[in-house]
Amino acid sequence: MVQLRHYAPAMKRLRIFVDLALSPAVRQRLESGVGAHDLVYPQKPVVSVLAKGDPDPQFETVDIAFGQPDLESIAQAKQLKWIHISSSGITRYDTPEFRASMTARQIPVSNSASVFQEACAVHAFSFMLAHARKLPRALSTRTSNLTPEYRELRATSGTLRGETILIVGYGAIGARLAELLQPLGMNIIACRRKPRGDEGLPVIALDALEHALGSADHVMNILPESVETKGFFGRERFSRLKRGAVFYNIGRGATVDQAALNEVLRTGHLAAAWLDVTEPEPLPDEHPLWSAPNCFITPHTAGGHGDEVGTLVQHFLGNLDRFLRGEPLNDRVM
Repeated sequence: MVQLRHYAPAMKRLRIFVDLALSPAVRQRLESGVGAHDLVYPQKPVVSVLAKGDPDPQFETVDIAFGQPDLESIAQAKQLKWIHISSSGITRYDTPEFRASMTARQIPVSNSASVFQEACAVHAFSFMLAHARKLPRALSTRTSNLTPEYRELRATSGTLRGETILIVGYGAIGARLAELLQPLGMNIIACRRKPRGDEGLPVIALDALEHALGSADHVMNILPESVETKGFFGRERFSRLKRGAVFYNIGRGATVDQAALNEVLRTGHLAAAWLDVTEPEPLPDEHPLWSAPNCFITPHTAGGHGDEVGTLVQHFLGNLDRFLRGEPLNDRVM
């Protein structure tokens, strides 16, 4: 593993590029937190952590980048020593070429997974509870008790106890979701590229996924978008799900073949789909998933929470302190 180089504040005054759009209060918090180091702001800040930053001539002079820096600018920045991504996903940076470049240049890359893991896990948990308790139908139903509709609604509401969930893409969000689900008595299986062995629950590798899909009542997709995961859930994998399973996606929309998802919903093979991400976002009004049975879509709000940008800044400042001390970075991804 590449060792972090040590930069003590007294030895060098660093230039830190920040492309986030900050409120005056959060900007003051950031400026106070970096101390004597210089902050460099672009002419056009990024208004969303999901947006791509634009090239900026100032970038050639910076030591640290915080936000969504432009790939070409990174390649040309000779002084760059560390990149901190302001999102949990790192899709545009997650390529073999970029990883090789960062390794060769000894530039560590960290992301903001810790900032979003709680909100994303709670959002996913909310999806599951809403499905178990039949909330969409219950909220739209007006009936007196003891009617056939009332009896059916009560009889089909569940508790999740004893049911099996397969979490595909087991990282910080998946781990937190597992913690939330454990008191409910669910059977939890996780799938990740390389199981570590210290996860505290059954974890399988990708080559064992096909068998596990058939045993799951709930499949939670938290995969990041990459060349390997594009269209990961398509017709073949959907066909392997048990009839009546529920599919959730809070990872990235591009990891799902949405035409295939629409098919298995309309045939009744899947009981429901709960999506926070789609491709594109938002889906066009005429997209068939809007009218597919039991398909529920939220507009990529899973990671949202109060003082979101302030929390991002605080996470960065914590990592900046670690970087200056030569300590391992939180949420390091490269």
